[in-house]
Amino acid sequence: MRYGDGGDATHLDPVMFLPPAGLYLIAYDEQDRPVATGGWRTQDKSDEGYLDGDAELKRMYVMEELRGRGLARRILAALEEDARSAGRTRMVLETGSKQPEAVALYSSSGYEPCAKFGYYRFHELSMCFAKPL
Repeated sequence: MRYGDGGDATHLDPVMFLPPAGLYLIAYDEQDRPVATGGWRTQDKSDEGYLDGDAELKRMYVMEELRGRGLARRILAALEEDARSAGRTRMVLETGSKQPEAVALYSSSGYEPCAKFGYYRFHELSMCFAKPL
């Protein structure tokens, strides 16, 4: 663990990712093993800093041995398109400063730093990004 804790403590429920209010994608390899994931869920204005029309990106992950092959970019593009089609106007995400690969992916995909939101909004290592859809 990069942060020395038990992982992301953000409350998630699978129902949050059911279309049309969200989507969760899993990519499989030739042996039918899951190798990459990502999802988005609807967020609207709240005391956690979300804005009306937000789609929050969650659980982006690619198996280490398959990184650098464009899987994350393909999943990200599919999630953005789906959220846009569902009427969401902005994709937001939270990552951490100890995840430079994630920061590079999002920055190179048009995401820009934004006001902090969500469960980790007060954590010093938290970094939040947004992209208009």
